Amino acid sequence: MKSPQFPLSISSSFSNSDPNPHSPPFPLSLPPFLRIIAGAPLSMFSTPFVLSFSLLLSLPILFLLAPRFLPPRHPSLPIPVPDELDDLALFNRAASLSNPSAFSHLSSTNPKLKIAFLFLTNSDLHFSPLWERFFQGNSHLYNIYVHADPSVNVTHPDGVFRDRFIPAKRTYRASPTLISATRRLLATALLDDPANAYFAVLSQYCIPLHSFRYVYRSLITSTSFDRTESDPESMTQFGVRVRYKSFIEVLSKERTLWKRYTARGRFAMMPEIPFEKFRVGSQFFVLTRRHAVVVIKDRTLWRKFKLPCYRENECYPEEHYFPTLLSMVDPNGCTQYTLTKVNWTGTVNGHPYTYRPAEVSSDLIYRLRQSNFSESYLFARKFTPDCLKPLMGMAKSIIFRD
Repeated sequence: MKSPQFPLSISSSFSNSDPNPHSPPFPLSLPPFLRIIAGAPLSMFSTPFVLSFSLLLSLPILFLLAPRFLPPRHPSLPIPVPDELDDLALFNRAASLSNPSAFSHLSSTNPKLKIAFLFLTNSDLHFSPLWERFFQGNSHLYNIYVHADPSVNVTHPDGVFRDRFIPAKRTYRASPTLISATRRLLATALLDDPANAYFAVLSQYCIPLHSFRYVYRSLITSTSFDRTESDPESMTQFGVRVRYKSFIEVLSKERTLWKRYTARGRFAMMPEIPFEKFRVGSQFFVLTRRHAVVVIKDRTLWRKFKLPCYRENECYPEEHYFPTLLSMVDPNGCTQYTLTKVNWTGTVNGHPYTYRPAEVSSDLIYRLRQSNFSESYLFARKFTPDCLKPLMGMAKSIIFRD
């Protein structure tokens, strides 16, 4: 953050050339403690040592109070009004045409139920050949939607990704623009196909850990996939599955939760979101259609989460908004865990551990699948683009062999 510049010579502010002789010798917009220093008698600054010492003493206070006087830095910029209005028009249209009750009880006997795969990217889809194999032969059971940052020249692959890019707006990491982009994907998928029953949010660094058939069966038909379900038998009636949950991580005891909550200011989230209701979780999740509608209909919590942050290193709106909203609206409708495996060992600048080609092996795939909450993780991240070759080499024999 660029520090405010103050004159090195206090006496220069007392110049007779001042066009307004009645104006104070310092800007009134300065914090009180700086006005005291700036307006002190010149004798106080009779030596360079005393002046330097005084300014040095003021630095800790300046850094402490700077967020109250200075605007937040990029990327915590307000979302442009035209973008906001465009999104609201899209969300209102999707909400008016989407019947959330239509899939509140999904019938596993309906062959047209689909999974919407929502890719959020700011670079090329590095693993599109792997995903191409994943989707092969199942075109009647899925839809794909891609939100690519328009400021980046993203290559549009052919095959299953052809013409699947939606109108997009610029995104920044650790900013509410990622919430907007995800909601944009959800709204587009809701409008596009009423058969979209589940909505899986992924990134360009995600890979599948199983075949499509395994993923589809786990989400749509299985009553044993979710190991946290206390009564699997209650999920079916007359042999048909009637109860579905969203697979979204919802954490209430994260170490930095208070700092994240107050990143916009101590009372910025009140009264709509008291601290005891604030949650954190992975931005990669799988939502039911009912919950997707809840997300695009929300206006109350969005007004809070779109506020700029003053502490960027604690501000990750995309990891807060969705778990907070859904845990407040329907806590029993969420599994509380994600299906995308991420390794947070050795985190660097908020980024998870990144796997490289030398680490890609059958043992790695088997380890990434292991879950304490479900029969298996379905997806994993984060992989470097050059992992594509070894992943393709084991796609048929390991990844898609369930």
